Amino acid sequence: MNEMNLKRLEYDKIKNQLITFTISSGGRSLAEQHQPSPDEAVVREWLEETSEAAALLAAGSSVPLSAMEGIEPFLAALGRGRIYNEKELGQLNGWLSTVGQMKRYMDAKRQIAPTISRYCDSLHECPALREHLERCIRNGALTDQASAALADARRHIVLLESKIERKVSQTLGKYKHALQEHLVSQRHGHYVLPVRRDFRKQVPGTVWDESASGQTLFIEPADVAELHTEWQMWKAEEERERMMVLSELSEMVESQGSKLKANLEVMASLDFIFARAKLSRTWDGIRVRLSAHPVIKLVDAKHPLLGKECKPLNVSIGRQWRQLIITGPNSGGKTVTLKTIGLLTLMVQSGLLIPAGEGTVFGIFEHVMADVGDGQSIEHSLSTFSAHMANLKEMLEVAGGRSLLLLDELAAGTDPGEGIALSIALLEEFLRRGSLVAATTHFNEIKRFAAQTPGCTNARMVFDPETLRSLYRLEIGEAGDSFAFAIARRFGLPEHVVVRAEERAAAGRADGSGERPEAGSVVEFIPLPDDDEEEISRGSMDASQGEELSQQAAGTGSLRQEPGADRQQPAANRPLQVGDSIWILPLKCTGTIQQLIDAKEEAVVQVMGKKLTISHRFLSLDLPVEESH
Repeated sequence: MNEMNLKRLEYDKIKNQLITFTISSGGRSLAEQHQPSPDEAVVREWLEETSEAAALLAAGSSVPLSAMEGIEPFLAALGRGRIYNEKELGQLNGWLSTVGQMKRYMDAKRQIAPTISRYCDSLHECPALREHLERCIRNGALTDQASAALADARRHIVLLESKIERKVSQTLGKYKHALQEHLVSQRHGHYVLPVRRDFRKQVPGTVWDESASGQTLFIEPADVAELHTEWQMWKAEEERERMMVLSELSEMVESQGSKLKANLEVMASLDFIFARAKLSRTWDGIRVRLSAHPVIKLVDAKHPLLGKECKPLNVSIGRQWRQLIITGPNSGGKTVTLKTIGLLTLMVQSGLLIPAGEGTVFGIFEHVMADVGDGQSIEHSLSTFSAHMANLKEMLEVAGGRSLLLLDELAAGTDPGEGIALSIALLEEFLRRGSLVAATTHFNEIKRFAAQTPGCTNARMVFDPETLRSLYRLEIGEAGDSFAFAIARRFGLPEHVVVRAEERAAAGRADGSGERPEAGSVVEFIPLPDDDEEEISRGSMDASQGEELSQQAAGTGSLRQEPGADRQQPAANRPLQVGDSIWILPLKCTGTIQQLIDAKEEAVVQVMGKKLTISHRFLSLDLPVEESH
């Protein structure tokens, strides 16, 4: 599953959301690397983990996860002979405390969450190391309990600092006549007095600084300097003892290196698992049932990026049919349906709970591929059609029984006739390979292919013809209309433009050479009886279909057969007009004239919900008696 296909289905947006729910850099790294798996066993384990974590969160549990701040770089330095400082060792001690809390927490939840509890069997609390760290480090500093020698050095330092303060106070009074100010300050770690330059010789000691004007010298009195030298000696002793303690602690850490790194992996994995659960809970996700077969059944499923107002989707593919051809008007939800099917499949195979109802089922797919959007690229000089062909070529290279292929706007971007033929050939090839296909189209030829081909079926996005608004509901088994002219009116196109478009569309349907027919208004042609077959020259309906239409007309009651002998010639006292109710001789039923094609002496007739082009000689204004009342 390459990145481009994942991006077309907006999987990258789901992953970005997942990343935000991690709290550690290790968990974040796992989320960034995560990809859908084609391995059923792996997917089942992921789903089990996510379900258990979601159940713990739903119960209101406070999970002791760790942000592990500073721990990863700390453990990355193991084995390099470093001496770690108090801050680093203090962070390690805090993290080991969290590790212990997590281990005890999951042990207590083993019955509710047996799968993720097993992760904690690999956690190591390192009790001996923790004991030493607890004793030696507190609030980011070494304690006096870390070493007897360290404690002794600190006692001497405190004693000397007290002596120095007393001595400085004494010298302050002793040399007050020579001072610029009556105060004691520090320069370079030494206690100094601010002595006026002209009294320099009266205050024995060491000059450590002077004022900007040079009139004040900062002098450490000689009797204070002796005490300070002794103080420095004990500070050096303290530092030596500090480094010895840190060195010993660092060696203990190094000896536990493998256990600490194992802890890091487990805690990162738990962070990632609970991130999946947190994300799944944002859309009230459920764990779907997995099938051993490559099938999809969505029950009240929603696209996770469209919010709670998203209309639920119910669709099934893979059992009764392997190809679903979705029709309906633009902005009716066809593309969203494709993306919902594809994205939810990827999410399931990523171990996420999805926004759907009980009864939802997914098989596992090796390839989930989408040709969604026009794909134009200036950088790669690809037209819409070229981009479609590149995507389809990629699909053909891998398509098989465990491939889910999502095709938006079949036959788009090129000559309709050639595009339709190519699309049907591709659908046939995918069907032969056993791939699951969900595709959208506006073309009647593709709808007919789906209706007539075993393993394929039509579906339509339900549209309210009165309000001209999509209901965003998918109905299986029927092809939908495009409602192009009605939608054009809704968006305010000038009426004369829409009327002219309707006229041109009707003319195209009548002579078979103009615009392609609207969805749901299939232009078909009836054959004549054997002895008059030439009179309808553009017929595409075979004899059996004409016979079937005649039988429908006789049996439904909506079109009644004339009693008595067949009529041989049309009876007309005036020319035919649009809107006339006429008798159709070959079918022995009534119809209504929709359009006259005077140049060819033909008429477009509405009959049985279809529009037929018929020669005038087979139409009669003279209806049977029971038809004229």
